[in-house]
Amino acid sequence: TAFEQVQESADVVVDFSHPSVLPSLLSYIEKNQLPAVLATTGYSDEQTAQIKMAAESNPIFFSFNMSLGINLLIELAKKATCILSDSFDIEIVESHHNQKIDAPSGTAVMLANGIQDALNEDYDLVYERHSRRQKRDKREIGIHSIRGGTIVGEHSVIFAGHDEVLTLSHSAQSKEVFATGAVRAALYMVGRPAGLYAMSDLMK
Repeated sequence: TAFEQVQESADVVVDFSHPSVLPSLLSYIEKNQLPAVLATTGYSDEQTAQIKMAAESNPIFFSFNMSLGINLLIELAKKATCILSDSFDIEIVESHHNQKIDAPSGTAVMLANGIQDALNEDYDLVYERHSRRQKRDKREIGIHSIRGGTIVGEHSVIFAGHDEVLTLSHSAQSKEVFATGAVRAALYMVGRPAGLYAMSDLMK
């Protein structure tokens, strides 16, 4: 496999490739007892479960978005949710280039999961509002995807209340921010024990 071509001296495996290579990747890091940074988007729920299982015996850093700014946005959205959720509706909007295959983005899912954690209860995630001929339910989070041009990645969380709207947003100007975050994560993972790590651990 492609991962068998990685030099034996490698300290950390960093992956930005494609969900289809996950079995080979997990097999390689388990065989060689290497820590890994997984930054690929588009994993299915089943693949995410495989990653969590692999982390029981290997140190794995897993994030759909390696940008420090995005992960700070998630923390800010969680804080805003704790304060505003009783009287504000929550919507997530994400925009990416026209070559992106998966929708919604993994980052939008991360934002929704973070908000759900702050709510301490499950809200409905609504992806296609045009199919719902009804008023917006209080216990739902709308997620909207835009695809066009060469947009690197833009994410906004909208808190819409009575006569006021708060918007938290992040815009990536280049893919360099993801590479920088991945390098920081790789350095963080050196010497770590088995377990599943995330940007929240790196930001402590």
